[in-house]
Order: sequence, then structure tokens, then C-alpha cells
Amino acid sequence: MTPLRQRMIDDMKLRNFSLETQRSYVHYIAQFARYFNTSPEQLGPEAIREYQLYLIDERKMSASSVNCFTAAAQFLFTETLELPWSRNHFHRMRVPETLPVTLSPTEVAAFFQAIGMLRFRAVLMVCYGAGLRISEAVQLRPADIDSARMVIRVRLGKGAKDRYVPLSPRLLAVLRTYYRQQRPASDWLFPAIKPHKHVSASTVQQVCREAAQMAGFHKHVTAHTLRHSFATHLLDNGEDIRVIQVLLGHQRIDTTARYVRVSAAKLAAATSPLENLPSPPPAQPKRRPGRPRKQAAPAPQP
Repeated sequence: MTPLRQRMIDDMKLRNFSLETQRSYVHYIAQFARYFNTSPEQLGPEAIREYQLYLIDERKMSASSVNCFTAAAQFLFTETLELPWSRNHFHRMRVPETLPVTLSPTEVAAFFQAIGMLRFRAVLMVCYGAGLRISEAVQLRPADIDSARMVIRVRLGKGAKDRYVPLSPRLLAVLRTYYRQQRPASDWLFPAIKPHKHVSASTVQQVCREAAQMAGFHKHVTAHTLRHSFATHLLDNGEDIRVIQVLLGHQRIDTTARYVRVSAAKLAAATSPLENLPSPPPAQPKRRPGRPRKQAAPAPQP
């Protein structure tokens, strides 16, 4: 490992970046250096611009992925290398605002029926039943399931924040059945085959793809689709959007508000202003004008 990479990792640790963010930043900067075959210390703003265009034109990467590289480059040059560059040196792409893919309750039920292994069905039911991210669900511990208070403790979710989410009785029954049958001899609720490791998110995502295919879905279904469906169905059931924001662990309300755009119940309940217009008076039937009468010729004078 080069001294520059180690220093960048240390800087991210000091700022308490998640391990996933650290791995992502290091990966993008390593690819950046490999493209130019030189250390990033020798590169400047024009190199960043050229590499961004390469990612867009040659690699066909999405705007979000290009922005991830840009964020990594900005951290390296402004924080680790301490260069006096402004934000104008790191142009961000405009990310299209796409609607999240969701499943109907009937589709969710069919999806779970297509999952044969109880362990994977249980972890994915946590994603839907409690609205957890897949990274949060796979890292649950048995002690996080508080059946006395009927809540689940999410440890260090996105943004390194703990939160509690409700534990539904149906989800608790599934978890108890799973625990009695599997008896996981690990600190993790969903352990991997390797000792002292939890099941990987990529493995669960593969199960998602296979289950969606078996269920006959034409939608792109991931574990995050279940989280989207959790929020949308809560909104359909009349739950307050502020409560949903807390349950999902969103920092900004506008992140949660996008679910209003996919909630069929909310959209159908909206009243068109056309309905509030005053009713016009009933139209009077128009009378067709009659033919003009011929006037009688005047009588001849004697």
C-alpha cells in the first residue's frame, strides 16, 4: 500500500467514514491513478475532467457513479493533499430523478413464497417488515430483537446513527421460527458459512434476483425494493410522512417525500381542482328562429 493511500484511509477514519465509503473511495482513486499510470499527486483538474468524460463516454457509467468518483477525488485533493481547490474544480453530474420500484402487497407475498431457504426469507422479511437497508439487516444481532418492547435496534445505520424500528408480531414469529430451526452459533443473527462473519449483502441480492424470476416478475427487484415497498405501503395506509422519515432513518424529509409520487392511494385521493369549480346554471334551450311571415299585399284603392 502506498503512503498516499494509507494517508487517505487514515483521513477517512478520522472523519468516521463507513467502511463501505472507504472501500468505494479507495477503489475510485486507484482506478483514476491506473488510467493515467501515475500517482494522483501529479495530476490536476484537467485530469479529473478527462477521467470524468472517460467514465461517461467509454465506461458508460451512470451519473451517480461518476459523482461517486468526483466525491472521492474531492476528498483526496482537498482533504488529504490539502490543495486550495474550490468546489468548482469538481463538477457534479445532474442525477435523473427516477421513481423507486415498488411491489404491491400481493407481489410481496408471492416474492416471499418463492424463497425456499428460511434464512434468506427471514432476512428479506426484515427488509420489508421493518424497512431496513440490506446492510443493516445482515448486521443484526440476536440482542437487537427486543420482543419485550416490540422494537428492533438498528446499530450505526447510514450516517453512523442508531435508531429503533417497530417489530411486527408476524415478523417476530418468523424470526423465532428461524432461530429455533437454525440455532445460529454466532454473534450475528444471520451468520455466513465462514465463522465470525454475517451473510453478505451480495448473497442476499442474488437470492432476490432468483426469487423475482421464479415469481414471474418483470421488475428489477432488489432488497432495497422491499424497503421502498415498506415506505409506500405505510403511506397507503395513512401513516404520517414524518413518522416514515424516522423509521427509514432519512435525514431530509424530501428524501421521504418521493414516496408520495408512487403511492397509488395518495394519488387517487387527491381531488382535482376541476371538481371545485362552481356549477354553471343549466343551459336554456335555444329556440330556432321561425320563418318571417309574408305580409299581405295592400288592398287596391277604389
